[in-house]
Amino acid sequence: MSIPAVRLSGVTKDFGPVHAVRGIDLELAQGEVVAFLGPNGAGKTTTIDMVLGLSQPTGGSVDVLGMAPRQAIAHGLVSAVMQTGGLLKDLTVRETVEYTASLFADTMPVDEALANAGITAISDRKVGKCSGGEQQRLRFAMALLPDPALLLLDEPTTGMDVEGRRAFWSAIRKDAEKGRTVLFATHYLEEADQYADRIVLISHGRIVADGTGAEIRALAEGRTVRATWRDADSAALAALPGVDQVDVRGDQVLVHAKDSDEVARFLLTQTPARDLEITSKNLEEAFLSLTGADA
Repeated sequence: MSIPAVRLSGVTKDFGPVHAVRGIDLELAQGEVVAFLGPNGAGKTTTIDMVLGLSQPTGGSVDVLGMAPRQAIAHGLVSAVMQTGGLLKDLTVRETVEYTASLFADTMPVDEALANAGITAISDRKVGKCSGGEQQRLRFAMALLPDPALLLLDEPTTGMDVEGRRAFWSAIRKDAEKGRTVLFATHYLEEADQYADRIVLISHGRIVADGTGAEIRALAEGRTVRATWRDADSAALAALPGVDQVDVRGDQVLVHAKDSDEVARFLLTQTPARDLEITSKNLEEAFLSLTGADA
């Protein structure tokens, strides 16, 4: 059995009277791409700082590939792409990666790092002339140089336009397919849903859900049953056990209920309804429901 890429056991972090992290147990397998999702102030960045060894937990333990975070980093096993970070604007993209490579005893070839980050075509461009998305892909190339087993991304696409975000994630996913573990903190729900194998949902310093996007959506209480039924009897539907909302739109009826099977059974056996469809809440609705976040 392989050693977990990351293991947090009973981790807490206090800043004076503020309890930023309130007891997190989390294990990441090697090769997973995991989204750390939560509202602002949920404890995402604080947790990532502890995995990077930038701060120590108040309680509990943090292990990275079976060792202390700083030890793993000293072995070149961990890299990070943060929201911001000092880049020398007058250097070219290639010069920046070459300079970073000179700081390590052993790195992958500069051309390989540039190619993996998808920035070979702009390698001669001055950093100051690069867009926000291109600068983040440059940080990604720099993070790849020691060929880390674990890559941490803290809100990596904040401020990017749609095209920049898509290009950045295309490079990340392509690299992750080689077996690298990726943990990224984000507040973009669609990023978590599209690019993560697994979503860990954090709220008020605690994990409130952990699973695939579909599993997270299923955790939000209730489902919606949609059917075609001309002149639907909304009163009869509202009277069914567990129904909390009935919405009639022309010949379409939407029923939200805790027991969608009961609603479907009634519609199929007691009414002329047809074209039934049962859906879970979308990820945004599940996010708001599970975290208690304000819309």
